[in-house]
Amino acid sequence: MKYVILIHSNPQPWGHPTGNYLPEYQALPDDVRKRLDDDFEQVLSEIQANGEFVGGEALGDPATARLYRWHDGSPLVSDGPYSETKEHLAGFFIIDVEDQARAEQVVARFAGPAETVELRPMMWPGGEEQ
Repeated sequence: MKYVILIHSNPQPWGHPTGNYLPEYQALPDDVRKRLDDDFEQVLSEIQANGEFVGGEALGDPATARLYRWHDGSPLVSDGPYSETKEHLAGFFIIDVEDQARAEQVVARFAGPAETVELRPMMWPGGEEQ
């Protein structure tokens, strides 16, 4: 089954890795930050080595987004971000794993201070989960 792991964050200034720009992460002791970074690198290496990693990207500053909404029969463009919110989509990873239990094992290791990590199954164009 394919899943997308969505990383929601709001670093100021915007940058990646997002934790480096979050006060909650920066306030952690050095050894805790190192453990979190090492654990994240370990899970990335693991899913790459066993073929579960499909892809992923960090996203640019939401302030640079352009929004397209349907208005009066045509797209209307405006500057982003989408809405006034505490967190914005910072990046995503796509994984292809055996089942939801494995997806949850992986995503639990993506969570970090002051970020929200969302796990969502991907769907085929016909609407069935992959």
